[in-house]
Amino acid sequence: MHWQALRCKALRAAAPTVALLMRECEYMRFDVLTLFPEIFSGYTSQSLVKLAIERGLIDVQLHNIRDWAAGRHRVVDDRPFGGGPGMVLKCPPVVECVEAVQRGDKPPVSDVEDGDVEDGDAVDNVVVDGRSTLEPGHLVMLTPQGRRLSQPVVEELAQHRRLVLLCGRYEGFDDRVRQLLHPDELSIGDYVLGGGEVAAMVVIDAVIRLIPGVLGHEQSAVDDSFSTADRWLESGQFTRPREYRGLQVPEVLLSGNHEEIARWRREQSLQKTRQRRADLLPPEGK
Repeated sequence: MHWQALRCKALRAAAPTVALLMRECEYMRFDVLTLFPEIFSGYTSQSLVKLAIERGLIDVQLHNIRDWAAGRHRVVDDRPFGGGPGMVLKCPPVVECVEAVQRGDKPPVSDVEDGDVEDGDAVDNVVVDGRSTLEPGHLVMLTPQGRRLSQPVVEELAQHRRLVLLCGRYEGFDDRVRQLLHPDELSIGDYVLGGGEVAAMVVIDAVIRLIPGVLGHEQSAVDDSFSTADRWLESGQFTRPREYRGLQVPEVLLSGNHEEIARWRREQSLQKTRQRRADLLPPEGK
């Protein structure tokens, strides 16, 4: 049995509650479709994402939508019909990019030299009897018009082995992109960004926390805000020193009584949720 399968089996035996929130113990692939892949260079080379990639738990592949644009200048946008400010991303390069990436095809135009293979290509896109074994994945379009990203949605996304994240720019996509591809439209909040790249990073960051082996302690993913069965905010955390500028660490946390500590944390969690996010609590009387 593979070492990841053995480790996953042990995690489930030791923490069945965590297992309910964790995805299956196979590595997860993220394909990011963007006009600015360079934005991700710093993100994928730091912290948890870097460690998860090095451990073989996740794979992040970047694809430049412009590589599927026709013509010498690879134009990907045009003025909107009916007038209005800004530019709209055209259907052909976006749709053809998505379809090619889902199939595992290389772009028709690329800065990669012939014979060069990106990390992950040789492992994932195996061709058998003329057909790619790479599954198309779950297509997500990052847009302020999508359903709101929440922890339950993150847990849902984490059940997929592959997420294809489509990042918009300018005034957004020609609406026929949505009509043709039927993506899962996702928003990270009621505000507008310069593009979908930051939103894609948010999705990746939230999802990988639910992959066994990414966090230092698997219970962390269960105790976080919005992650318990009640979806309450997490109680406050404290560390050394015990006293700082007259503020003391609550005595109960120093007692060593785990039952009392758990009770205190739950009470604090409820109090904080009631004060800051009462909408997370059930209506009175229920």
